[in-house]
Amino acid sequence: MLENYFPILLFVFVGLAVGVVPMVFGKILGPSKPDEAKLSPYECGFEAFEHARMKFDVRYYLVAILFILFDLEIAFLFPWAVVLEEIGLFGFLAMVIFLGILVVGFVYEWMKGALEWE
Repeated sequence: MLENYFPILLFVFVGLAVGVVPMVFGKILGPSKPDEAKLSPYECGFEAFEHARMKFDVRYYLVAILFILFDLEIAFLFPWAVVLEEIGLFGFLAMVIFLGILVVGFVYEWMKGALEWE
């Protein structure tokens, strides 16, 4: 009965080893010469001027959501392109409708100025 769980246990141990062993080797073998410049916060060459938990503009989140949306569109295009010959005209028209809906949404966002950055 327990031999059925051996592959899972092996997978967990290998996963932990892949995650932990490089960190341990880095800590043991890596150079450690801390000084004031290395321990100071770094952000584009100058000290941080605001708190790390400052609020972002809503447009940042809108652009991030739009990026995810159009990134997923590309993720749907790859499998569709691979099986295009098997699915025929019906699959082609379904993808054209899908892309048309996304293009209409993209044009709407563009015309509303959601992609403009100040």
